[in-house]
This record gives sequence, C-alpha cells and structure tokens, in this order.
Amino acid sequence: MRNMAKACREAAGLLLAPITGNASFFVFMYVLGWLCVIFTESPDGIPPSYRYAPLELFVDLYALCALLCLVPRRMRCVPRVLFAVAFYAVSIADVYCFERFNTSLSPTMLLLVGETNYDEASQFFSSYVGWEVLASHVGWLLALAFLHLGAGIVGIVMRRARHLPRVNEEIAARCSCLCRFPSAIAVSALLIWGIAATLPNKSALFKLFSAGDLGKVERAFLDENKAELYLPVYRLAFSVYANRLASGQLVKLTESVGSSRVDSCSFRSPDIVLVIGESHNRHHSQLYGYEKAVSPRQKARADEGRLVVFSDVVSPWNLTSFVFKNMFSLQVIGDAAGWSDYPLFPEVFRAAGYGVTFVTNQFVADAAESICNFSGGFFMTDRELSSRLFDVRNSNIHEFDEGLLAEYDTLRRPSAKGNLTIFHLKGQHAEYRRKYPRDRKVFKPTDYKHRNVNNHARWVLADYDNATLYNDSILDAVIKRFENREAVVVYLSDHGESCFGFDRDKFGRTHSDRPSYETAYEEYEVPFWIWCSEKYEAAHPDVMSEIREAADKPFMTDRLPHLLIYLGGISCPSYRPDCNPLSAEYNAGNPRILKNTTDYDKLRNDYGK
Repeated sequence: MRNMAKACREAAGLLLAPITGNASFFVFMYVLGWLCVIFTESPDGIPPSYRYAPLELFVDLYALCALLCLVPRRMRCVPRVLFAVAFYAVSIADVYCFERFNTSLSPTMLLLVGETNYDEASQFFSSYVGWEVLASHVGWLLALAFLHLGAGIVGIVMRRARHLPRVNEEIAARCSCLCRFPSAIAVSALLIWGIAATLPNKSALFKLFSAGDLGKVERAFLDENKAELYLPVYRLAFSVYANRLASGQLVKLTESVGSSRVDSCSFRSPDIVLVIGESHNRHHSQLYGYEKAVSPRQKARADEGRLVVFSDVVSPWNLTSFVFKNMFSLQVIGDAAGWSDYPLFPEVFRAAGYGVTFVTNQFVADAAESICNFSGGFFMTDRELSSRLFDVRNSNIHEFDEGLLAEYDTLRRPSAKGNLTIFHLKGQHAEYRRKYPRDRKVFKPTDYKHRNVNNHARWVLADYDNATLYNDSILDAVIKRFENREAVVVYLSDHGESCFGFDRDKFGRTHSDRPSYETAYEEYEVPFWIWCSEKYEAAHPDVMSEIREAADKPFMTDRLPHLLIYLGGISCPSYRPDCNPLSAEYNAGNPRILKNTTDYDKLRNDYGK
C-alpha cells in the first residue's frame, strides 16, 4: 500500500513537473498569450473568436514546458529567457499592428517589412510610434514583461539568499504534498479536454503548414475547418512560411520569361507611356470633383479634350506589392492559375519588338537596399529577371520625383520601332510632407478650417494636397516630354489612401481582410486617365474615339496589360479582348474583387450608390 502511494505521488509529481519546474515562465506566458487573444479580438466578430483558445494555450504551454524539462535544471534558464524574449517581442509587434493597422501579423505585414528601406522605416517610426503607445494595449504587454523580469530577479535573489527557516521548508513541503493530487487531477482533466477539443485545429495547422504551394494554402484557409492562428507566434510562423512559398514564384517567373509567343505587331502606338502613381486618393483630384485646386494642369488638359478621365476604376489591392503583381501579369483576378503562371506585359512588348524602359523611384536594381524576396518589386529588382523584362533601367532613388524625370532624360533610348516607357513615382506615399519640395508648398492648415477635424488632421490634409499638387506638376512634365511625338500616356495610381474622408479620424490605409465600402471608396477607387498627343489623335482617330467611349465603363487595374497590348497592336495568345475596355468584346460585367474576398460592385450597390 505504501509503495502504491509512493508511486502515485511520483506519477503526480511527474505530471506536474512541466508546470512546477517552470512555474513563473508558465504563468507569465499564459497571461501573455491570453492578453494577445483578448487584445486582437475584432469588435465586429471578424475574424470570429476561437472559443478553445484558453484550452489550446494551456496544452501548448504544457507541451513546451515538458520539452524544457528535458534540459538540465541549471541550464534551463537559458532557453526560457530566449523563449520569453521572443514571445514578448512577437506579441508586442502583433498587438501594435492590430491596434494601428487593424490587422495582426500576416504575410502582408511581413511583406511590408521586407520592402521597407531605412528611409521608410525612419518615416514610419516618426509618424506612428510615440509615447501614446504606452497608453495602448501594447503598454499592458510591456508592463507584463517588466513584471516578469522583476519576478525573475527576485527569484534569483531569494534562491541565493537561502534565508528561509527549515520549519517553513517543511511546512511548504507538506502543503505541496497535500495539493499535489488535486492539482494532478485538475491538470489531467485539462489536458484530456484540451487535447480532444483542439485536435481538429492541430490537424488543420498541420495541413496548412504542409500545403506546399500558395494555392493549397489559400484553399486551406477557405476550408470550413480552417486553422486558427490564435497566437502571434503562430501568425509569424505562417507569415514566414507563406513568404518562403511565394519566393518560389521568382524562380518560376525567371524560367518562363522568354517563352511568350507573339504572332504579329502593328506598332499601333509608336510611343506608349505608362505612369504609375502612388497612394493617390482620386477624391483628392479636381478631375473627380475635389474642391481644392490640386490638379490644375491635368484639368486643363482634360478641358482640351485629349485627356480622357475614366470615372469608374478600382484597384484589386491597397498594397503596392500585390498591385504590381496583378498589374504586370496578364492574369486576371479570378483565374484559376496564379499571377506568376502568366506572362508579364513588359516581356510581351519586348517579344513584339518594342523597346521597354522602366524608371522607378521606389524599386531600383542593384541598390544597396534592393528587395529580392516577397515584395511588390521583387521581380523588378532581381538582376536576371529585370534584364529580361527591360531594355533600360534607372539606377538611383531621388528625394523627389522631378529627380527621376531628370535621370530619365540622361538615359539612352532603346532603338526600336516602338517604345514602351514606364514611370513609377513616389507620388503621395507617406510621409506626405516629404513628397514635395518646401518651396512648392501652397496649402496650409488654415485652408481646412471648414472641415470637422482636429488641428493635426488639418496639417496632414495640407501636406497631402501639397503632395498631390506637386504630383500634378510631375504628370504634366511627363506629358510635355511626349507632346511632339505620336504618343499615348496612361496614368493610374497603384491604390488610394484614406485622408480624413469617410472616417474623419483616419489617414493611411486599412488592411482588414474584407474592406468596407468606406475603405473601398478611399483606398481602392483610383484615378485613371489616358492622354493622346495631337499627332496620335490625327493618326488614330478611331482609337481616340474608343478611349472616349470607354470613359465610363467599369474597369479594374488587373486588366491593364490587355489594354496596353491592344494599344501596341500586338497579336498574341495571351491577349483577352474581354478585359480591354477599348474593345467591342469587353465584358463590363466581369466581377471586380477586392483582396480576393469582396465584390466591389456589390459592396457599392449595398451601400446605396
């Protein structure tokens, strides 16, 4: 009987060892995990709460502490400290992103970090990180981290002091013995319940992390029993995994470049110019009825009749990274295959005999901070792929976009029957006050006294409108360089930017999975126009007429390559006339899906527009 009791005590002690042997670590990590679950809970229930989070957190921590017990006691503090530091850091980043950008750690957030250079990082910290962070939920996590540190220091001091009387040790041992069996029963019950309840999620996690390609990952997330990434560390692990899968697209692109088939090319437009703006909210443009004179040059050209404004154009994403992939690939949102399975339009133009020039003020090949991984410009900055897509590239980043135009003037033009020139501007990318020269400042905070916003918002509005006015001068300067040629210029912004419109307290962008109409209005509706020179209009009155007739057709920028291929007079198997608004075969009823989740037209109709 005595042996049985001893065996039971040993079994109970063994069962409790992961917790008792790492008591402080277990308690603080559980509190940290639970706070993250609470702090990243969306108030509108999207995503829905994971009801088994407390149980799964207990099971996960128990398993981790069981592994720690395999480490000798004297050395165990090292992995515990490393785990704690990593968990606190990831949790703080996750909660901060959720509070500031309405999204937890995700492949998108990791992508943004990957494509951020030193200058952008410094602008981010100056704009978004301040003492107010301490008053947010992040402050709770920081307080918990310092409390954990303090408890660890006190524990070390107590162990070294060894000042407790022997009698107290005996009392503690007896109490521990009395509590051991009830504690062991409770822990056993929690483990059995937790494992049974959370086994489906663990199975879904295994399925997700063994998917092998992004298509299977997307399908796994559409599954009814999709994996719940309920902790920041899981979300970070998934983000890294998804980015690694996406990097394989670069290999696929590089291998496929050069295989595009072109049957013929009439060089319908000898000079095609594509200007890609950045973060241009079309509702801050006179072309779309904005009250301030932020685009007088564009408006003057529109009044002349050869700059045709398209009234109903949206972007599929509000992130440059995803927009560029969809904008450069001949894939259309909704196609079964991924964007990297289709040709990129610069490749098609080169195969047709066009000389292709790409000048960018964001993605520069061979720059010290070039991005060659999962980012918006990875296929732009990869040396080998870039050389196959473009004949001419610029090599410098400029403080302002006029510097980019000056560098363009120094570049050697390719010798070809036709030329495709792509300008990628900084535009109105945050931080707005750094996107225009100080001597070009026109608007002041006092110009927005009629707006029901605070003083800080008036400063931001003034900076945004000054950047927009400066952008207007850049666009006019681009046009002037092609006025005496048979040229057509297409301008659009990669996405928009909230600037105290529907939400008077907000500027920047929202990265929720399902955009609201307010977000779509500010961040997905984009300016889009086509300008034709006098020589072009005289030589192609039919195309000019088609452009004017298409001005009010619904369009999404993922279909841009098909419009450009038509303007080039290129005949190839990849061209789809149903995606070209200038074609009689254009399908204006093609769904316009935002972020692969939301039908823009349904969203607008439901809102009452």
